[in-house]
Amino acid sequence: MQHLSRRALAGLLAAIPGLRAASAQPAASGGQPAYPSRPVRIVVPFPPGQASDIFARVLAEGFSSRWAHPVVVENRPGGGGALAVEAVTRSAADGYTLLWGGTGITVLPAVQARLPYDVARDLSAIVRAADIPMMIVASNSGGIRNLGDLLERARARPGELVYGSGGPASLQHLTGELLSMRAGIRMSHVPYRGSAPAMADLLSGTIPLMVDSSASALPQIRAGRITAIAVASEARSPLMPEVPTVAEGGVTGVVAMGWNGLYAPAGTPPALIERINAEANRILTDPAVVARLGELGAEPTPGSPKSFQDFTLAELAKWREVARAAELKLE
Repeated sequence: MQHLSRRALAGLLAAIPGLRAASAQPAASGGQPAYPSRPVRIVVPFPPGQASDIFARVLAEGFSSRWAHPVVVENRPGGGGALAVEAVTRSAADGYTLLWGGTGITVLPAVQARLPYDVARDLSAIVRAADIPMMIVASNSGGIRNLGDLLERARARPGELVYGSGGPASLQHLTGELLSMRAGIRMSHVPYRGSAPAMADLLSGTIPLMVDSSASALPQIRAGRITAIAVASEARSPLMPEVPTVAEGGVTGVVAMGWNGLYAPAGTPPALIERINAEANRILTDPAVVARLGELGAEPTPGSPKSFQDFTLAELAKWREVARAAELKLE
């Protein structure tokens, strides 16, 4: 029996993790290296610590635990998300640079004329990962208890009922405009520099209404400080099943989600898109991940690349229609 020297044994032991990882990533057919053969980068258009950034890190951790090489998150905020999108669209279509896209990538083209990319042309959808529905919420002192009250007041005095949002051309703003368009009413928009000051004015009764994400509004709703009017989703949220949808209140076609998902540069091989999608779906259906996203107010949305691509195109069309009707443009 042959004995190994201490040096040889140490070298073999050091190689075991690499061998284990390699066995989990068999070589691709045709002599091509298995994917991933080096670290993968997910570019996030938001600063660290925001909800979307946290969602991206949950998925990145899932990939890293399953693959032989790590998946790292790179934060690249700025330009309403345009800087991150442009960086990814200019990257090689090899699966090693991915985009953590969200609602903003379909809202921005609706309100900004010149962008150095075309979302429909330059990105390939991989998986829609998580949704946070938008909500209409009311001050407890404003006398609006449900969507019927809101519609009655808006129709009685067109343009006098105001609602706050986290900023001009934000998803909150466009959700309010979508509601106005579908309901045939006219409200006045009050933009704030972020959701927090808008919520402060709602709590004080300075403004009667606000559109906000369910994740942001839920703590105040549960504490009884504000009133949930309706959720802008197709079905009631499992996180707050007592809150009706806008459609249940009599206005159809008002669906607005703060969603996130994974994209690759256009031209990425379909087989690679499918490979990443399959792994992402396994992560998104993991009970621990579902629970973690639920704690953050999000609902996992696993699905196919095609369903996400179709969803992206529908979102682009919807927000263009809303922006055009409301005459919204960013300079």
